[in-house]
Amino acid sequence: MTQPNQDRRSERARQAIIEAALDLCREQGLARTTIEEIAKRAGVGKQTIYRWWPSKAAVVEDGVNEMAGTATDFPNTGDLLADLRTQMLGVASILASPRFAPYLSLIGAAQDDPDLASSFLDGLVKPRVGAARERLRAAQEQGQLRADADLDDVVELLYGPIYYRALLRTRPPSADQVDEILRLAFAGLTT
Repeated sequence: MTQPNQDRRSERARQAIIEAALDLCREQGLARTTIEEIAKRAGVGKQTIYRWWPSKAAVVEDGVNEMAGTATDFPNTGDLLADLRTQMLGVASILASPRFAPYLSLIGAAQDDPDLASSFLDGLVKPRVGAARERLRAAQEQGQLRADADLDDVVELLYGPIYYRALLRTRPPSADQVDEILRLAFAGLTT
């Protein structure tokens, strides 16, 4: 008789936990979601969750990172505006999607939890900001972007308006917004 594959069983449990956490977060927000509810919905014990994650926020963070996948990766076609538009459309689409509501919940929860803020920045934000900065640095080297432009400021200039809409719910982030941000920003950023 063949023994069950423990790795596969663990991966199934891990995915069930992440899906349960994300679903509960979408339904009732991160603040009202509990480890007990996640465990019950996933069909696992609480100890299984705590074996892999220190908190419910950490579960949601892993799930959001997996969902985002390559949607926020930066292309490098040599055309900075086209590459930024492609990547920013991915970000706007994610932030406008109810599926990614847990991401916005994490941002809110991070405001009062320094450990979550640090983990969130290190795991989700900094890698993506670093990729944006590298793409902008390549554009500077190619003469597509002013050499004296502070790349961190450029990242904030480009992405701040998208996050503003998503977090304050003034209007949904959109393709039209991305196009307008790029038009406005590059009138003053091009060489």
